[in-house]
Amino acid sequence: MQRKPLVELLKDLEAELLRLGYTKASMDYYRSRWKRLLHYAQSQNEIYYSEQLGVDYLEDHHQILGQDLCNGLSHKSTQELRVIRMVGDFQLHKAVLRRYCNHKNLLTDPYYIGISKSFRTYCESKDYSKITVEYYVKLSERFMDYLLSQGIKYCHEITLSAVNNYIKTLVGYTCKTVELNISMLRVFLRDLWQKDILKDDLSSKTPKIAGRKQTGIPSVWKKEELDALINAIDRGSPKGKRDYAIIVLACVLGLRVTDIKNLTFDCFHWETNQLVFRQSKTKVIITLPIPPAVGWAVIDYLKYGRPKVDTSLIFVRHLAPFLPFSQTDRLYHIIRGYMRAAKLSTLKMHRGMSSPEIVD
Repeated sequence: MQRKPLVELLKDLEAELLRLGYTKASMDYYRSRWKRLLHYAQSQNEIYYSEQLGVDYLEDHHQILGQDLCNGLSHKSTQELRVIRMVGDFQLHKAVLRRYCNHKNLLTDPYYIGISKSFRTYCESKDYSKITVEYYVKLSERFMDYLLSQGIKYCHEITLSAVNNYIKTLVGYTCKTVELNISMLRVFLRDLWQKDILKDDLSSKTPKIAGRKQTGIPSVWKKEELDALINAIDRGSPKGKRDYAIIVLACVLGLRVTDIKNLTFDCFHWETNQLVFRQSKTKVIITLPIPPAVGWAVIDYLKYGRPKVDTSLIFVRHLAPFLPFSQTDRLYHIIRGYMRAAKLSTLKMHRGMSSPEIVD
């Protein structure tokens, strides 16, 4: 790969940020940081950007040492680090990776907006769950944004090389995230091929990820950790009553997050003491007995905690407007808050709301 001098690299990066619609304030911020980086490179007699140059700049200019990069950084230091990483990523991939910004409307190009809408319809026709559809559409928009950054204005111009280069931008993400992106790519490319937009079935040639989620060791909760977590919940407050009921449903009955969010009043058959619902992942009707701990937790929330809102869904947000949780909300913020209150470690292990496994 032929490298460009840093001054030219920064000009290209500036043009890309302008194309992406970055605000004047953001551009002024980045330009000031790039100017400092360029002056530093010149003081070191460096013409080209390198990862080592970026690390040395952070250490000399902002006192951010190499070992600090793996630990918690202040907000200011994190911003400085993002600037340097953006330069490195742009040099490597010729694109601004969207891990650094979170635009609500990622796509602005009319052609690709139309492709996105068509892809959503395709996913819905495949009877994917709502959350899968949302994930696939969101990830496909990131891919299409990448295509635009590479000068690919129409889907019929997509090549296998472009697909492979996009996959390279996922380096550093978890195995599960990479797997989800590749799964999306296969579906997206297959849709384009079936619609004769692509003349070659690139979906069959998209690389497969070697690791599978089954190969990992699942994170588990010890009984004393769950006790500490539950004891940290203020069950006297409306929000605490809701969170307690949600966590008990996950721990005692092993319900998935999406299934908990989709529970309605009709799911609870109090006369037979049964919980009946259609599982979001398998579409199978599930019937479970309602243990006393679960039943009383839900009743307590419904009688003394739940806001009076016009929805059949049991669980809603407790900040106005009192709406149901979004399809993509994994409720991780609920667990994380109580883990901190209970002084439980939030590092290393995955401790979320996805059917927690308990060990004695």
